[in-house]
Amino acid sequence: MTELEYKPVRHNHKDFMERASQRIGFKEAYDALAVEHVLASQMLAARTKAGLTQEAVASRMGTTKSAISRLESAGKHVPSLATLKRYAEAVGCKLEIKLVRQR
Repeated sequence: MTELEYKPVRHNHKDFMERASQRIGFKEAYDALAVEHVLASQMLAARTKAGLTQEAVASRMGTTKSAISRLESAGKHVPSLATLKRYAEAVGCKLEIKLVRQR
């Protein structure tokens, strides 16, 4: 059996966004997911602040690492409120949701 060599893939998010923004329809599609991006960012920040891995959160929630990965991916999965509450509790937070009047 051949041993695989680990070769990390370099990713420059700024460059990626600059190239992606040139594609037709990208800005509209990206902007449509603004709330999802904010939520995903907050989830990652809360997990990081708690010092937990996806595996640890999964264990606390009684689910799998892949399920946590999907939860933390903006736009790929729409979690229920119950799931968001369980995630919040697993990372030592409480879930707050509010509606803000559009201007």
